[in-house]
Amino acid sequence: MNKPFPPSVEPLLDASHLEDLRQAASKMPYAERRSFQAAMALKYCGGSARLAESLFGWNRHAVELGLHERRTGVTCLGGQKARCGNLPWEDRHPEAAAALWALAESHCQQDPTFRTPLAYTRLTAAEALRQLRGQGFAADALPSPSTMAEALNRNGYRLRPVVKAKPQKKSRRPTPSSPTSGTRTAKGAVVAASNG
Repeated sequence: MNKPFPPSVEPLLDASHLEDLRQAASKMPYAERRSFQAAMALKYCGGSARLAESLFGWNRHAVELGLHERRTGVTCLGGQKARCGNLPWEDRHPEAAAALWALAESHCQQDPTFRTPLAYTRLTAAEALRQLRGQGFAADALPSPSTMAEALNRNGYRLRPVVKAKPQKKSRRPTPSSPTSGTRTAKGAVVAASNG
């Protein structure tokens, strides 16, 4: 049984308001968008998903779902995220990942400048794979070297050789034999110092 359409909503909304509501709904994520569409359908269309479809251009099935969610208080979650896409290697093999993090932690060093929270490691992906095989992990539980490098990078370990902090060079002392060891004049010319 369809709800009767309410009296015309044209006096309530002009074209700019309709466009603003369409724009606002397009910027929202799924459940929030359906909730917003249901609220606007109740406010301006008397709860009619078909009228909301013709007035705002929204999918009436999404508006109906939003109205049902609003009525029951239960938000429907899409199953797409649960059904598609590969999980990261560290989520599929948590035991091997834990051993890798322990291994990487034993080989890492903080950035010498302390400007970033990154930990640099001497451990390469190939060496990490070799050591994990040595710990008894099966080959099917271990990724390729490029995937191993990505997993280390995702978790804050950068695969670079650790460089010791270099001491700052001391400023050059002028020597009498140096062509720049003289004093400078106001115009920038160098006057040689006398050795007398």
